[in-house]
Parts: sequence; structure tokens; C-alpha cells
Amino acid sequence: MTILGIAGSLRRDSWNMKLLLAAAEQLPGDVDFVLYEGLKAVPPYDEDADVVSAPAAVAELRDAIASADAVLIATPEYNSSVPGQLKNALDWASRPLATSALRFKPVAVVGASTGAFGAVWAQAELRKVLAAIGARVVEGEVALGHAPTRFDEAGRLVDEDIREQLAEVLDGLLETARPRIAVAA
Repeated sequence: MTILGIAGSLRRDSWNMKLLLAAAEQLPGDVDFVLYEGLKAVPPYDEDADVVSAPAAVAELRDAIASADAVLIATPEYNSSVPGQLKNALDWASRPLATSALRFKPVAVVGASTGAFGAVWAQAELRKVLAAIGARVVEGEVALGHAPTRFDEAGRLVDEDIREQLAEVLDGLLETARPRIAVAA
């Protein structure tokens, strides 16, 4: 089984990237974790450019999602919502709707922020977008607020409560993805 991790932040030292890496550490040995790092290269969505041969960065994004059995997205919160680049990538990945790489794909959403609320509004918005796209949105939430205090100097997650919440979300994601894999086999 493969889980694709997507961080919604483009920042080099992103708290959401660190949250994804903490998630990867908790996965069972039979699960591969692939980190998608091409978000910055995805061009603004343009229906005129969304043709059979989509831009290379878009094709890579769609292939990465299609190749994964499930997706874990870690989102920051910008102005009480989803970062534009993440929403833009999902717009590309959702087309064409009937055959998109995200259709029926198990997806879990977590988030980290420097503020107190851990990107809860962005997570709610992202779940709404993913449901509209047709993804199988997994229940559960990790709202990691005050992110700079939750990681050590090496970038490792040190908050045990958050680690437990993350484990619960990952369990739900794996539970949702496993029957899907069995049917495909």
C-alpha cells in the first residue's frame, strides 16, 4: 500500500511538511509513504490548457495521486481558508470529474498552524472541496496549533497527544484504503 503525502505549504521549513513526516514515521512497515514535492510547479488552473496533454507538472500530480492507494494532506490556514496553491492543485487533479485521480480515492486531512486553532477552518474547507471532487474523505482531525512548540529542534513531533490523534487518522485512512485495494487485486 502507498500513501501520498501532500503539504499545502510551499515554505521550506513548513510545519505541515513536518507533520507529514511525523505521520510517515507512524505508518506500519507494509505501507510506503511518498511525499509529493511538486506543488510549487503546478500552474494556475486554465481550462483551455486542460487538454489531453496537460502541463507536465499537472500530469505528474495526477500520476502521483493515481499511483497512490490513499492521500494524506496537511494544510496550513491562510486567511481562514485553504492555501491557493493547494486548492489550485486540487482543481487540476479533479478534472475530468468522472475519471479524476481523486474520484473515490481515500483522503485524510490534517493541519498545523502557528496560531492556536491548528488550521481547523482550512481543514473543514478542504474536506468540503474533496467531497465535492468525489474523494472518500476520512473522518478524523489533527489540529496542531502553536506548531513551533510541538516540534523539537530537529523537526520531530514531540507532542504525544498530537501523535495519538495522528495515529487515529492514519488508522482510519488505512482502514478505508485496504478494502479498496482488495477489490482492485
